Amino acid sequence: MNVRGLIVLSLGCLLASLPLRAQYRDDQFKRDAFTQTYADTTEKTKTDSSQIFSFKEYFGGLAHKRTASLKTLSIGSAVLVGGTQIYNKQYWKLPIIYGGIGAGIYGGIRFNNLYKSTGEDKYKLYSTLSYVGAGVVYWGTILDGAVSYKSNMAPPDPAKSTLYSILLPGLGQIYNGEFWKVPIYWGLMAGSVHFVVENHTQYQRWKWTYDQATSTDPDVEKPPQSAENAKYYRDSYRRLRDYSILAVAVAYILQVIDANVFAYMKGFEVNDEISMKVAPAVLPLGEYAQAPPAVGMSIGLKF
Repeated sequence: MNVRGLIVLSLGCLLASLPLRAQYRDDQFKRDAFTQTYADTTEKTKTDSSQIFSFKEYFGGLAHKRTASLKTLSIGSAVLVGGTQIYNKQYWKLPIIYGGIGAGIYGGIRFNNLYKSTGEDKYKLYSTLSYVGAGVVYWGTILDGAVSYKSNMAPPDPAKSTLYSILLPGLGQIYNGEFWKVPIYWGLMAGSVHFVVENHTQYQRWKWTYDQATSTDPDVEKPPQSAENAKYYRDSYRRLRDYSILAVAVAYILQVIDANVFAYMKGFEVNDEISMKVAPAVLPLGEYAQAPPAVGMSIGLKF
């Protein structure tokens, strides 16, 4: 076979192989696209949600074998009281904490038994104050752990700010240096609590009036208001009371969110310089794409 024949034969084989190579590349693209191992977002989400609290992190921190976040320590210390103090190596506080909580609970039980046996109201008051004292020590333990916790972040630490606002409304704003917000949130919550008390008082009044108006006991004196009017006002004040309770909850949650968000925003640099950059851009379509790269324009904003 001469040289010309060899060239013709080679070109023929090359042209015949092109569709096969294109089909192979297309099959390879489909196979890789459908068999490629991607990140398991379900597992990642599961892992993230499980990290709300980690026993390994908590008890490893108490053993001083690893660092623990303030979130983990606070959640763990809500059950195992004094855990944050152990992590902070402030062991001398533990007898004060356990002694204060134990004395409050013992006093509450003791005075409650005396109240049951004697019927004297002073013992009921003493019992309530004892339980309140134990609760204050418990609350102070979590707050003290947050204050003494040494964070690696520059202040304000969002975790500290959030926990402060949860434990004492407005304290997170004070920690962030936004003192002017405290009267606003306290005013919202105080006003809402006032309406809770006022509406609940009116609800109890009209509830009693309705019960008297609908009573079948002949010895019960009927009120001047009708049962229908009493029922209307009873339901109205109950609804207003519930709305007021919701307003208290919304104001409380709002100040917690505010403390967390603005603690994060403290780390952002904000200035008055705004600039825009416009430039051409070439977007490659990837290894298996058969089309040429796309040409466009990119716009960047800097502020």
